[in-house]
Amino acid sequence: MKGGNGGRFLCGQFSFFLAAVLFTTIFLWCWEKSPLLTTLLSAQDQFIMQSSEISVDESSVSLGSNQQKMDEHSNSQIAEGRTEENRLEISDSFVENVTVMPSNKSIDDKKIMTSQLEREACNFAKGKWIADRRRPLYSGFKCKQWLSDMWACRLTQRTDFSYEGYRWQPENCEMPDFNGSEFLRRMQDKTIAFIGDSLGRQQFQSLMCMAAGGEEMPEVENVGWKYGLVKPRGAVRPDGWAYRFPNTNTTILYYWSASLCGIEPFNVTDPATKSAMNLDQPPGFLRKYLDLFDVVVLNTGHHWNRGKLNANRWVMHVDGKPVVDRKLAEIGNAKNFTIYSIARWLDSQIAVRPKLKGFFRTISPRHFSNGDWNTGGRCDNTIPLTKGNEVQQEESSDPVIGDAVKGTKVKLLDITAISELRDEGHISHYSLKASKGINDCLHWCLPGIPDTWNELLYAQL
Repeated sequence: MKGGNGGRFLCGQFSFFLAAVLFTTIFLWCWEKSPLLTTLLSAQDQFIMQSSEISVDESSVSLGSNQQKMDEHSNSQIAEGRTEENRLEISDSFVENVTVMPSNKSIDDKKIMTSQLEREACNFAKGKWIADRRRPLYSGFKCKQWLSDMWACRLTQRTDFSYEGYRWQPENCEMPDFNGSEFLRRMQDKTIAFIGDSLGRQQFQSLMCMAAGGEEMPEVENVGWKYGLVKPRGAVRPDGWAYRFPNTNTTILYYWSASLCGIEPFNVTDPATKSAMNLDQPPGFLRKYLDLFDVVVLNTGHHWNRGKLNANRWVMHVDGKPVVDRKLAEIGNAKNFTIYSIARWLDSQIAVRPKLKGFFRTISPRHFSNGDWNTGGRCDNTIPLTKGNEVQQEESSDPVIGDAVKGTKVKLLDITAISELRDEGHISHYSLKASKGINDCLHWCLPGIPDTWNELLYAQL
């Protein structure tokens, strides 16, 4: 009995011991794995924990929670960053193909700017000739005060004047009707100077007649002397003319410079001396009187041939020395060099004279057929516009002058293509001073085509 009871007692104690060990093991394992158990045990007062230990543990719980939040936030930012990168890539590619809508003010400013640019970019040389019963702008009979007899076809034996009844209509440009009084008012206290060859002189005479309405105006003053334009002793004519309209103090001037070069005689005392033809210098007259001009209209072209240069005894110079470069000495190259040179020079002068306006008129076409002026060439057609009445090209038919003024403040007065259609408007064989068998298919009857050149000039002033 005693032995059996003792065994049962020992077994009971051993079972209690195992249960205690097992409980402790489970408790410690749960303590490691679940901090929440601490709170539960505290509530049951089974263990008393120091506040510092609880605080530390709560802090670790809080830090763990915050760290988890930070990790989640960081992962979210990374994901958002990738999404934003994708969004930016899409946005960048989208912006390249989408126009941002401007504000109303921006639209209004752009409309104003566009309107100004359209006026500046207007191509007056693109359009058509149309019949107009209001033409001509003046009478070829009455404008004798300034119109040379040799160009006044109404005074010749010519009987057909249908060429006078047309005006040029640009395709997309506003072309105001020319009004002599309005022109003089706009040019009040100003001087317009034509510098060039005999075609420039025709344009000068045309403008004089247009400004006066073809009527005699004895009050208009000859002021050529102010510019040294007086006929030298033994000369046929002066180097130019200048007339002043006193009511508006408007002066219209012409100076003969066929090449637009600076011409300097080697020996001023010798009438037969040769002269330096300075390709890189503008005419001395233009340099001397430029400050007195408000509008300058240049032209050149038809005197650039070896015969003219030899007849005038001109020797090409650049940098004050005779030209030895054979390529530059070729007539075409020398002409182009001069055109570019004077265009750049005039542009430089406009830069320091903001009120100065410069124009370079393109070459006036010739219409000789079956020969030249001295080899039986003729221009007998009297029917208007047999070559058509429209010009649709964008670029000038005179590419040299057209290119020379690009990028400068010198404006292009483009008359070549529109004049090419008007072969019936030349002097032909009707000139009062023409020699037998000689036709003038270079100069124009006045009134006539040069009036249109001045209308284009008027529109751009």
